[in-house]
Amino acid sequence: MTESFSLRDVTFQNRVFTASGTFGYGDEVVDLVDVDRIGAVITKSLSLKPRDGNPPPRIVETPAGMLNSIGLANIGVKKFIDEKIPKLEHIGATILANIAASSVDEYCAVMDMLDSFEIIRGYEINVSCPNDRDGGLQFGPDPAKVAQITRQLRKRTAKPLIIKLTPNVTRVSEFALAAEAEGADAVSLINTLIGMAVDIHTRKPKLSTVTGGLSGPAIKPVALAKVYETFKAVKIPIIGIGGVSTWEDAIEFFLAGATAVQTGTANFVSPACAVNIAEGIAAYCKSKKIRDVAELVACWTHPPTSRWCKAGSESYCAMM
Repeated sequence: MTESFSLRDVTFQNRVFTASGTFGYGDEVVDLVDVDRIGAVITKSLSLKPRDGNPPPRIVETPAGMLNSIGLANIGVKKFIDEKIPKLEHIGATILANIAASSVDEYCAVMDMLDSFEIIRGYEINVSCPNDRDGGLQFGPDPAKVAQITRQLRKRTAKPLIIKLTPNVTRVSEFALAAEAEGADAVSLINTLIGMAVDIHTRKPKLSTVTGGLSGPAIKPVALAKVYETFKAVKIPIIGIGGVSTWEDAIEFFLAGATAVQTGTANFVSPACAVNIAEGIAAYCKSKKIRDVAELVACWTHPPTSRWCKAGSESYCAMM
């Protein structure tokens, strides 16, 4: 049974990644989980200079997920290169660097500093953080800006380039099309939804920034709808994010049109979540006599085409 898929010259052993900001930089969890069994580890967002992020309180638990307003706190790309890359070279994981910035020039500068390191196999570009006051959201809702960032970064690397899109727009597919047109190899979606929580005792918002990003099981139906919308619009692969906690969740995302998935909030509950989900997908496919996970991608639609598989058939989408 085939679990792998490729972007450019990088082959991922399975289709379950860890989402940026939920798994550290990758080296912190090696005593808790076999990271070499994860499809890819996506680093915490990296900016040109270190960032302290937003003041606390900046995390709030919700009935079906979590609100966060971290503000892209990170150690900065230079410290990442000096302290993290030497460790990452020995953990056996496929590493994708997530880049966040406040300007197009900053995105380019961070990529230029990282691109010569072989351990960095590709990039996920965060244009969609809902709780960063300096960037992220100002790029995410503007298709022209997404196109500009993608175009400039595509010139700078031959490695896989994934654009992470915001759901806080009317039609996320318009932004996916802009990224695709400028050379993105894939899009990942969704990032968190804008949310808020209020303390009835203090009568104040629970987050210092008032609003933050909602993640976890509560957003899965929205994420599935956005993935399906995007699948109908673009030809490049989609990496689905939002409430992926079990292998069943992952299968739902494949059926909606995702080629791969990311686990996020669930990593805080169980660092081994991604490994367990990958094993569950493999067991499901074996039980259903599915030869390639690609057979599941949007397979319920009719009539089938080269991108759409017919449920229950022996054929599968080699293109996916």
